[in-house]
Amino acid sequence: MQKLFTSILEEQIDNQKYNFDIENSGIITKIKDGIATVFGLSKVKMSELVLFENKSFGMVLNLNNNGTDIVIFGNDTDLKVGSVVKRTKDIVSIKVGSHLLGHVVDPFSTALDGSNLNIGEESEIRKVELKAPGIMLRESVREPLETGIKVIDSLIPIGRGQRELIIGDRQTGKTSIAIDAIIHQKKSK
Repeated sequence: MQKLFTSILEEQIDNQKYNFDIENSGIITKIKDGIATVFGLSKVKMSELVLFENKSFGMVLNLNNNGTDIVIFGNDTDLKVGSVVKRTKDIVSIKVGSHLLGHVVDPFSTALDGSNLNIGEESEIRKVELKAPGIMLRESVREPLETGIKVIDSLIPIGRGQRELIIGDRQTGKTSIAIDAIIHQKKSK
């Protein structure tokens, strides 16, 4: 009797047609700290946008033999091990241009500061993961930056767009120097 039942079950499993495309779909095997490890997605590319079962998006970060690591954009509490992930076949991109100046946006060009973005004709689409230009291709620093603190401005030449470190022990005022410099830029336009 048991052999008959087993053979019937094996026959049904063999005849079952699975509708799961391992190249374009995957299953979450682990979720930790906003990163999902997914089995499947064998044709996925780096920085590709993927769609989770709960309609949230993610970006491919790491391609391994044992799974694909994906950063989750949004809430990951609805996602669980076994949830399905699908490819969108698009690389994560954002519309850039002068309409973004002074705004805080998410990876999809949605304003997070509550303002309306007027996307102009001069905007263009760029990939989020973009290689920075080499040192020789960058424009040289020509315009001075004044911090508003006379001692620093007279002793240390700082250029606008230049990277500077403020090094010192704890509780010596490093943060207040940086905040004063930011406030001074508003006053000097």
